[in-house]
Amino acid sequence: MLIHPQFDPAAIRIGSFAIHWYGLMYLMAFAQFLLLGRLRIQAPRYQALGWTYKDLEDLLFAGVLGVVLGGRIGYTLFYMPSFYLSHPLNILKIWEGGMSFHGGLLGVLLALLWFAKKKGTQFFVVSDLVAPLVPFGLAFGRLGNFINGELWGRPTDLPWAMIFPLVDSVPRHPSQIYQLLGEGVLLGVVLWIYASKPRRVGQISGLFLLGYGLCRFLAEYAREPDAFLGLLGLGLSMGQWLCLPMIIFGIYLMQRRSTSLAS
Repeated sequence: MLIHPQFDPAAIRIGSFAIHWYGLMYLMAFAQFLLLGRLRIQAPRYQALGWTYKDLEDLLFAGVLGVVLGGRIGYTLFYMPSFYLSHPLNILKIWEGGMSFHGGLLGVLLALLWFAKKKGTQFFVVSDLVAPLVPFGLAFGRLGNFINGELWGRPTDLPWAMIFPLVDSVPRHPSQIYQLLGEGVLLGVVLWIYASKPRRVGQISGLFLLGYGLCRFLAEYAREPDAFLGLLGLGLSMGQWLCLPMIIFGIYLMQRRSTSLAS
């Protein structure tokens, strides 16, 4: 049986100044987006459109706004609508926690739509560029969750069960690691390989939606549901219900016919 190390939430301390692990993970996620993005824009389609490093920077800036605003608004709507309708000013208190991946995804989609119009190209041309870059960023986020000892798993008696002392003394799934490896590393490698060959426009985005939806849906069986929600209809968590539309639309995008190639 393992025990969570209870890391210091600050990765670096210099006097009263501190850089927290979660902030560092965000920086790492942004850095990998720019580094891997430089490789992605070398694809023939993006070269033909005249994509530059400045485009990547603009796309990252828009995406960050989409993640933060969409993630927060999505959390208030999907998870605690009654509370935030009664306390609307609390929506602004991001530092108190409460972000939704699915809300952040919707925010990013709006950012991509804006950028596609600005660039004068198709939405799915932009989303196909971005899709293989997202999972590795998510992996850093899940690593931050693990370091902070948050979003822990359900009780289990498996040999690698972990006790999170700040929660209780019950052995639990290290579900953050499952998500890091599944929707992060595994999905990232699969998407990178898949995107290395010419694909119909929208197929790379479709594989991301399908792959993330499946990985997250399965990981939710090991992750402790939010205490204020518990399990919903059919014994599924909110995260699982929100993944179902992703899976369905992902399959649609991969199957739909298009004569235009994504790369």
